[in-house]
Amino acid sequence: MTQEKHVRILLIDDHTLFRSGIKALLQRQPGFEVVGEAGDALEGVKRAKILRPDVVLLDIHMPGIAGREAVSLVIDEAPDARVLMLTVSEDVDDLMQALRAGAHGYLLKNIETDFLVNAIRSAVDGESVMSPQMTSKLMKSVSEPQAAPSPAGADKERLSPREREILGFLTRGASNKEIARSLDLAESTVKIHVQNILKKLNLLSRVQAAVYAIEHGLVERDDG
Repeated sequence: MTQEKHVRILLIDDHTLFRSGIKALLQRQPGFEVVGEAGDALEGVKRAKILRPDVVLLDIHMPGIAGREAVSLVIDEAPDARVLMLTVSEDVDDLMQALRAGAHGYLLKNIETDFLVNAIRSAVDGESVMSPQMTSKLMKSVSEPQAAPSPAGADKERLSPREREILGFLTRGASNKEIARSLDLAESTVKIHVQNILKKLNLLSRVQAAVYAIEHGLVERDDG
């Protein structure tokens, strides 16, 4: 059996009992180590700078600094960390703000243990992760009429037809494997296309690309 990667995790949440429960749960997983915890974003940012975790689990609504600003501050101090929101908020605006700020995932606190563990491992491997409910909300926003998308003609021109096609799949929450199967491509080829899309649009993650595409009208709406 392949040895699991050692993953260093920082918890930032203002609910002490919740942090204790998550810490106990994660410490039981092979290769996981909770290296620190904080009850607010400012303390979390300080700990992220010192501890340099691989993954930060961050609540989106906390006293003081919260939401997009908290995500940005954590990323500024620990740019190599994967920031995953772990929250009760199913608000689409919260989702969009977190992803715009650079979060690599958006998880609801009602997820199963196995989902959380797999999401953390996927984030470490460079994937973006979301709870199924939030993926559905993101997909629904593609099918709804968008109010005057911001001009992004130059961005659209920078992307090749294949890249625009793959970007459409990203807005529907498709994995590289699913995209490869649909387009009859090698999964490694899809991965390269996704990396090129992120580079051309100056974005950090596939979920950021999905949000950007929706807001700037880079993909066709599905009216079916």
